[in-house]
Amino acid sequence: MTTATGQLLTVQEVAEILGTSVRFPRRLIEERRITFVKVGRHVRIPESVISAYIAERTVQPVTARAGLRRAA
Repeated sequence: MTTATGQLLTVQEVAEILGTSVRFPRRLIEERRITFVKVGRHVRIPESVISAYIAERTVQPVTARAGLRRAA
């Protein structure tokens, strides 16, 4: 299913993308931590929401800074 903002994903598809069990995206939905769409009794998550969720939680590596040394 697609919307103006992209494709709507099932809970199973979101779990596969995140590499988790189905329980994790269901918990995100239950706790209202992600945006979702109700289609009748079914729940769908916009692909853009999952991309944003991943981007918000991506941690950048620490790079070595000039002038910093390890303690002896």
